[in-house]
Amino acid sequence: GRVLDLETFVAAQTSPRNPVPSSGLALDRTTLGDPACASEDDRRRVLELLLRTDLPLMRVLRGARRLALPDWRLASGAIYQTVWNALTGRAPGHGIKDYDLLYFDGTDTGYEAEDREIARGAALFADAPVPVEIRNQARVHLWFQARFGRAYPKLRCTDEALLNYASKTHAVAVRLENDDRLSIVAPFGLADVFAMRLVPNPVLDNAETYAKKAARMSAAWPEIEVVP
Repeated sequence: GRVLDLETFVAAQTSPRNPVPSSGLALDRTTLGDPACASEDDRRRVLELLLRTDLPLMRVLRGARRLALPDWRLASGAIYQTVWNALTGRAPGHGIKDYDLLYFDGTDTGYEAEDREIARGAALFADAPVPVEIRNQARVHLWFQARFGRAYPKLRCTDEALLNYASKTHAVAVRLENDDRLSIVAPFGLADVFAMRLVPNPVLDNAETYAKKAARMSAAWPEIEVVP
């Protein structure tokens, strides 16, 4: 498996397109997860390098860019779990059960429109190692209460969806831009991701969902800290 170490970053410096952290940064969860020891910019640079060196994930990102869904992001597990695998020396892809591909299209919030996009993606991502789950964030509020028994706010864009995740640690998403930049959004920061610390998000009454996710995460990565 891939291990997050200095050798990885030294090799990366041979390519000016790849980001590298500031000189002297210790590449471990204790340092990267501590805001007093590493900056958010350092964490973003490390995250970008880890994602760019994960070949299956990059294929999904390039496929998502070709799919050209409006306001799209690859979010949550495929992002933070890639970090956890690198920090613990596990193989890339360990514990990642799907790729969450979000988009926002408020012009048509019908099930049929979303289903058409899912069908388009099915052919494009046929060789992905795990399923690519495509969901229109403009229509989540229409079905959420029936499924989970509580209301969900009507969103205005894809990035707002991250504010309502069961865990703040899960709230990270990226997009591969047309100029090959990797834009990152993490409304609660990346410190908890690199500290391998699962932190609840109390914005919704989602304690049951959080507990289920924490149990699954702990089984796949016993090293994580779960904040009640």
